[in-house]
Amino acid sequence: MPIEPHIASLLGRRTSRNLNVLHDEAQKTFGERMSDRLAAGAGSWRFIIVFLVFLAVWMAVNAVAWVHHWDPYPFILLNLILSCVAAIQAPIILMSQNREEARDRIRAQADYEVNLKAELLLEHLTQEVEALKALLLSQLPEDAHERAAVPPPATGAPDGASAQAAPPAGAGDPAG
Repeated sequence: MPIEPHIASLLGRRTSRNLNVLHDEAQKTFGERMSDRLAAGAGSWRFIIVFLVFLAVWMAVNAVAWVHHWDPYPFILLNLILSCVAAIQAPIILMSQNREEARDRIRAQADYEVNLKAELLLEHLTQEVEALKALLLSQLPEDAHERAAVPPPATGAPDGASAQAAPPAGAGDPAG
């Protein structure tokens, strides 16, 4: 049976590879490196805790009035700052996620190729085993074919005695 060119090339090369090395070899731009760093930092517990402490200090200082109120109670300036941070941070994190999605697509394609190659090799090995089995069976004498096709009965008794004893005379005989 002829092999398709894609399958032949797949069988002829190594399909498993370190995709992290392949991805790191690609040059990232300054913006890509910065968005990855921002996404890693902004998605951490450290960032959340520091940001909550900053918000609490901002509100406490403006509510207690230890210093001049630069942002009184409704905290309009704080809301403006938070809105600006969110407006800038969201697209940068999305850019980083898009790159991660592209890496995941490459990994999925590599996984598919590895699985396809394994399946093809298993099919090939199964065909070879079947061919060897047929060859061995063709070389056996005629009575060996019957023995090869029917497994021997399980014996539990020593000296090869049959595990099934003959039924006693009259047992199971409808007339008796």
